[in-house]
Amino acid sequence: MGLMGSENISQAIIGFLTYLPGLLIAISFHELAHGYMAYLQGDDTAKLQGRLTIDPLAHIDPIGFLMLIFVGFGWAKPVQINYNNLKNGRLSVFLVSIAGVTVNFIIAFLATFLLLFLHNIGAHPIIFDMVRYLVMFNIVLGVFNLIPIPPLDGSKALGSLLPYKWELKLMQFERYGYIFLIVLLITGGISKILGPIVYLISNLFINIASIII
Repeated sequence: MGLMGSENISQAIIGFLTYLPGLLIAISFHELAHGYMAYLQGDDTAKLQGRLTIDPLAHIDPIGFLMLIFVGFGWAKPVQINYNNLKNGRLSVFLVSIAGVTVNFIIAFLATFLLLFLHNIGAHPIIFDMVRYLVMFNIVLGVFNLIPIPPLDGSKALGSLLPYKWELKLMQFERYGYIFLIVLLITGGISKILGPIVYLISNLFINIASIII
């Protein structure tokens, strides 16, 4: 029992260390992208708060991160944005909203090339899995944030495209957004929504990378 328990603990630690880099990269670049786009659009709030960095410690919410690891649903520390400083109005809001998702998809796409390369050269399984998790976490984070439920990025992007009265109605739903997301998680609705889309995007990236390599 002692040996089996020790072996299981070792495997759990190795598994944790294998997917942790991909998770931290996905979160850090997602939040950095929001802050940097806001900075380009005229708001320096994130810059003044030290959020224009890839340092995960600047972006991790301790409770949200632990929830993400142990429960599978969590959150990072949202980048604060003063929308009154944005110089291009609703266009700026749209650009800031989709910046994180866009960067996640770019990282996943580029990492797919590395994944195929590692597969072709027969790289060590742990190294291969680290890159595989990097691809997966970035796609999952990108797709998840596109869901148009407040306070997710998709709701802000959609709101910036809607007439003001409909945008206001959408934002009023924010008080219930977290509850709705938790219900989706508990019932498995999140997996049913994300699963097919994540599979489609990952396959698309692999097919494109396979043609180019």
